[in-house]
Amino acid sequence: MKSTSRFLEMLQEEVALWFAVAKWTLLAVLSGIMVGAGVTVFVKLLEYSLGVTSELSGFWVYAVLPLGLIASTLSVHYLAPDASGHGTEKVVEAVHERAGQIDLKVVPVKMLSTILTVAAGGSAGKEGPATQIAAGLTSTFARWMKFNDYDKKKLVVCGVSAGFAAVFGTPVAGAVFALEVLYIGKIFYDVLFPSFVSGVVAWRTALWLGLRYSAFPIEKNLPAYTMSNFGWALLAGVFFGLVALCFVELLNFGERFFHDLKCSIIIKALLGAALIMLIVWLVGPEYLGLGDRQTGEILNGQSVPYSAWLWKTLITVITLACGGSGGVVTPIFYVGAAAGSAFANVFGLNPITYASWGMVGVLAGCANAPLSSTIMAVELFGGAAAPFAAVFSVTAFIIVGHRSVYPSQLLERAKSSLLTFPQPGHRIDKMETIVELDRSPLLHRLRRHHDSRHQ
Repeated sequence: MKSTSRFLEMLQEEVALWFAVAKWTLLAVLSGIMVGAGVTVFVKLLEYSLGVTSELSGFWVYAVLPLGLIASTLSVHYLAPDASGHGTEKVVEAVHERAGQIDLKVVPVKMLSTILTVAAGGSAGKEGPATQIAAGLTSTFARWMKFNDYDKKKLVVCGVSAGFAAVFGTPVAGAVFALEVLYIGKIFYDVLFPSFVSGVVAWRTALWLGLRYSAFPIEKNLPAYTMSNFGWALLAGVFFGLVALCFVELLNFGERFFHDLKCSIIIKALLGAALIMLIVWLVGPEYLGLGDRQTGEILNGQSVPYSAWLWKTLITVITLACGGSGGVVTPIFYVGAAAGSAFANVFGLNPITYASWGMVGVLAGCANAPLSSTIMAVELFGGAAAPFAAVFSVTAFIIVGHRSVYPSQLLERAKSSLLTFPQPGHRIDKMETIVELDRSPLLHRLRRHHDSRHQ
């Protein structure tokens, strides 16, 4: 009798799991196709717009940036305020606070505002808009299907995975990024399977529709697996963590500064454009726009000034803080590659190797996403990069502390047992004291040592 009952329980469990696999396979495939197509349209329109503005001359070379930032700011302010900022942050916020509820009008407005910002010369990326567009589409689909809040949230996370995978051509890293970016110290495993499926389908859909991705064959530049080289990877990870910390803190400062200004949004956009043009006058126009072409050149060995990563950071911060729209990952790739190249040149190492490491290492710190950054290194640079990528990505993740370019992330676990925080599950930007030194482990060890000496 017990064996029959046990068999029926097992059968019931397997039926439920098979149903879940079938259900989420179908939903993930549909969302992957939908997102892959949407992201392709966005990227193609962005590329076309960049081609148009690259042909400008005379007065329009100087007028296009302030006009683009003003137009982007106004379109977001009056049409869809949730389309502001750098995209992925708004999706993380929606998942945690509104069960993934995202208005469909965010999709066209985010496309428009990002194209206006980037084509005008603003420094912003395409991953944030891609993930927000994807999340808007999947959220709307979930509402049409009358899903409950939990399934709606899961489908939106699938959209984030698909958007990231489609825009960068990294389906596995995209799936893990969508799960890892929600929390610090926790992964949303419930949606792991559909995230992988939707990421792969979106990537293949984008390829089929004509989207092309950059290849970085740098395996011949990777160092041998020696303790010395792993030591350098560890040291590089510390540096990448500090660069990420600088990026995060400057971004937070810039957003607070422009938010607190007592003036109209048009004046803020004009001020931002003026500051960017001042930097361009000082150091040149190389740090405007997406920066993906310059990132590719750095990964092919082109040298850049030691301060290149800082100038790109500043222009990105100003662009997004003054009202521009776009993502942060593409600029972070440039910042990381430039920082890695500078690190290598200072210590007489291979700049191509460390530029590639910096590209994903700084992302690991900025986004608190060491696993997806490690996987991305493998997908972009080959499997031989995996051992080193794991070292510098996790190191950068620890060094940056409990901060992020996505302040809506929930803090579930401190990054060290010596640190504690009041209560898990809070947004990192809403906690008055994120972490404090927990002296109890140290005191416990000292007390135990004292007692052993007096026995």
